[in-house]
Amino acid sequence: MEVVISAILTIVGLVMLCFGGNWLVSGGVAIARKFRISNLVIGMTIVAYGTSTPELAASIAAAGEHSAIILGNIIGSNIANVGMVIGIAAILVPLAIHKSVLRKEIPIMLGVSVLLILISIDGELSTYDGILLLVGLGVFGYYTFKDAMKQRQDNKDEVQQGGKNVYLKSIGLIGLGIGLLYVGAILTVDNAVVLAKEFGLSEKIIGLTVIAIGTSLPELITSIIAIRKGHSDIGVGNIIGSNIYNILMIMGVGATLGGVMISADVYIDYAIMILFSLTLVIGLKTGVINRVVGICLAIGYVAYLVLAFFK
Repeated sequence: MEVVISAILTIVGLVMLCFGGNWLVSGGVAIARKFRISNLVIGMTIVAYGTSTPELAASIAAAGEHSAIILGNIIGSNIANVGMVIGIAAILVPLAIHKSVLRKEIPIMLGVSVLLILISIDGELSTYDGILLLVGLGVFGYYTFKDAMKQRQDNKDEVQQGGKNVYLKSIGLIGLGIGLLYVGAILTVDNAVVLAKEFGLSEKIIGLTVIAIGTSLPELITSIIAIRKGHSDIGVGNIIGSNIYNILMIMGVGATLGGVMISADVYIDYAIMILFSLTLVIGLKTGVINRVVGICLAIGYVAYLVLAFFK
């Protein structure tokens, strides 16, 4: 009976994710137009923060006693964001993206991933490592804010329609969207864990697969909705921003609260995370992530899941 209830609640959670993703994108696009900021920046900030709330909630809940779930969740989510989300999205519609992303945002994503590996060498992410990551979050936030202000200045001659009602409606949609994504992800993840434990899966495997996929569902739903509405910059920006926040914010908070132990076999997962990110760089060299790249990413992600279960 418990399994049936968990399955039903998982479905309810997925429905909430769909509605939340739709409202978050709609509110984000309206804010971008009103403030004369690009969809890419909105995707990397408001939308990425919003879709990262499930990872944050799961990591805070697992801090201390279940640190293996935090590590598995972060690495697994970053791999899922590229392999599953970008892969599926590119299969549905080839993703056109500004080449400036290749020069700035993607290198930042790769640099943050390398930083995580470097501070893991001593076998533990300590409280001090967590503080370092949170400082990095502040630096990235400042960089993104300056970029947004520059775009606003460059587009100062554009005429924007609407007044306070636009702000209220947009903020309302964003708030409702984030709320539904948060509750929907918690429902999905908690009940998926119950189902997974019925099959005898370990905490690390649950973190790398079930929770990682569950907490990446907001990115998947939000990105697909954004792309279907013709806002591929939001979809791709959402993934890049989420991967950066997953390490700097969520791993930073998790390590600061209780430390995270690093096992030797996690370096395989680190290497796969970097490999998927590099695949994204190759796909972006032409300014388009086409269906072939999408299929390769999706197949690669399925292969990774198989490896995670049997290694």
